[in-house]
Amino acid sequence: MRCRAITLLTSVAMLLVVATCSTPAPPATPTQPPPTPTSLPPTSSFDLGKLLIDVFDPQPGEKVLVMTDLPHGGLTDYQAWAERREMAEEWHSAFQGLESKLGISVCPLLTYPATGAHNGPLPQEGEVDGQPVRFEEILCDTNIVVALTEYSATAPLIEFTERFSNLRAASMPMVSRNMEETALSADYAEVARKAHILEARLDQAVGARAVFSTGHEMYFDLRYRDAHADDGQLYAGKEGARVINLPSGEAYIVPYEGELEGQPSLTEGTIPVMIGDELVLGRVQENRIVEMIGDSPEAAEARDHLALDEALRNVAELGLGCNHKAVVTGNVLEDEKVMGMHWAFGRSDHLGGTIGPGDFSDPRLVEHRDWVYPKGGAIEIASLVLEYEDGTSEEIIKDGQYTLF
Repeated sequence: MRCRAITLLTSVAMLLVVATCSTPAPPATPTQPPPTPTSLPPTSSFDLGKLLIDVFDPQPGEKVLVMTDLPHGGLTDYQAWAERREMAEEWHSAFQGLESKLGISVCPLLTYPATGAHNGPLPQEGEVDGQPVRFEEILCDTNIVVALTEYSATAPLIEFTERFSNLRAASMPMVSRNMEETALSADYAEVARKAHILEARLDQAVGARAVFSTGHEMYFDLRYRDAHADDGQLYAGKEGARVINLPSGEAYIVPYEGELEGQPSLTEGTIPVMIGDELVLGRVQENRIVEMIGDSPEAAEARDHLALDEALRNVAELGLGCNHKAVVTGNVLEDEKVMGMHWAFGRSDHLGGTIGPGDFSDPRLVEHRDWVYPKGGAIEIASLVLEYEDGTSEEIIKDGQYTLF
């Protein structure tokens, strides 16, 4: 064998924003691409080879695959996407440079038509050296996958790792070259230390109460759930989830979604979000976004989007970023790693919840999307208090900053 969406408020994705194979998702409606990040001054501080060894610790005999998605149809190309494909080629070359030193083999670059939706199903086939190859066939014989993509492949990659015990993967949706000088250049031992401290706190908690700088409050029901850490460590033999985001640096948990008979979710409150320059409020009951409040066109857009599918109303994640080098850029891949809180709605099964692709009425609508609240953002977290089963509580964020470290 050869070795190797529909948009959710595009303006939200730009400002706040972002992994079963099945039929490829049809092209999404054309949207204006997010702005290209401003380039940072050139520097020699980033060592890609060191990062690859520190994160993956490739072992002799392991096979490595780098993959990227391609624009097509209504999914039009733009500068940042083209740059991301260039990065995929550079990372592929960097792995090739480690072949003789580490005794690994690197497959040719895998490309595939973009899905048009974050965490939507991957197509059944991609291309390697211009020849079609089924994802299932190449991934079953691969150890390390790195996906530098426009649309997040995190959820389908998690499903592949659950099927193939040999596989571990790093998902890098909307990664930009700037991140090589910020979040990707972090001390990942320190990132892992903080991620596991936060993971332990979330794992012990039965609830979390957030107070936003707008004065609105939200309660997250954390019963019946396990927390996880995206710690930037993806060694062979790693226990637990074998998919991480790069850049890494967060702990996360899926709020209880009310799936137990007679046990409704206690998640409720009002979540403020900035869409463009407009404040829009999401009213939540029993872990569902039941209403988007506001008279602006942005609020109407939010209502229209949630009306597309009931599964989009699901509160799917409470996350805590902990990468000390991450900065707010308008790209959720890095923004959610900034020290602070974020939450997500939509699909949750890939993170430990119950809402999966089968709960959506159309594969094109499958989505998991984050909203972030970093220090210095338009909306901050004034207070985040975790409540524990023994009746005690602990404020872990105050005025946008952690109290734990």
